[in-house]
Amino acid sequence: MSWTAPLAFAGCTLAIGLVALVAESDLRLPGNHRGYEPEQPIRYSHRLHAGDLGIACLGCHYGAETSRHAGVPPASVCMGCHRHVTAGIDAVVTEREAAAAEGREPRRVVSAELRKLYDAVGLGDDLQPDPARTPRPIEWVRVHQLPDHVAFDHSVHVARGLACEQCHGPVRSMERMRQDADLSMGWCMDCHRRTPAAPDGLSPTTAGGPHVSVDCARCHY
Repeated sequence: MSWTAPLAFAGCTLAIGLVALVAESDLRLPGNHRGYEPEQPIRYSHRLHAGDLGIACLGCHYGAETSRHAGVPPASVCMGCHRHVTAGIDAVVTEREAAAAEGREPRRVVSAELRKLYDAVGLGDDLQPDPARTPRPIEWVRVHQLPDHVAFDHSVHVARGLACEQCHGPVRSMERMRQDADLSMGWCMDCHRRTPAAPDGLSPTTAGGPHVSVDCARCHY
C-alpha cells in the first residue's frame, strides 16, 4: 500500500490549517514588523505637519529625490520653521488673551516638545546659541528597516512617480509614524509585476507583459 496519497493529503491539510491560523491571528513571519510604531525622543506629528499643514514629504525628506535613502531631516530643517513657531496655536492664543487682560506684552511660549529641539541645537531660553549647551544629534528611532542584502533606492522610485503613501501608508493621518506595509519580498514583487516597464529598456518582458524588473540582481547586488 502506498503512503504517498495520504501523506500528500495530510501535508495539504496542514498547510491550509496554518494559512487559516495566520490569517485569523497576529502571527507573522520573522522580520515582519508591520505596525511597528516606536516612541520618539520628540513627539513629532505627521498628522499635523503633513496632514493639517500640508507640508510635502519631500520638503523635509529631500534626500529621497537624489539618494537611495530618504533620510531623517536634520534639526536645521526643523529650525527653518521652529525658530519662529515655538508652540501650538492654542497655547499662543491663550497667552495673548492673558496678556491683553493683564495689560502687558505677550511672553514667548515654548512647548515642552520644542524645548527638546532647542536643547538639541544648543539654544538657550532666548533661542540664541548658548555656550553652556552642547549641540547634539536627535536620536530618532528608525521605523523602516530593510535587510542589508536589499539595495532599495528611493530616488529611482520617486523618479517613476510613486507616491510616498504607496509604501509608507496614510502618513498624513499618523500621529506617530508606523510601518504600514510588511516590506516583504513578496510585497515588493507584487508591486513590480503590477507596474508597467520604464522606457529605459531595462525592464524585461515576461509572459504577463512588460513590467518593471523582477530580476534578482536589480535589488540584490
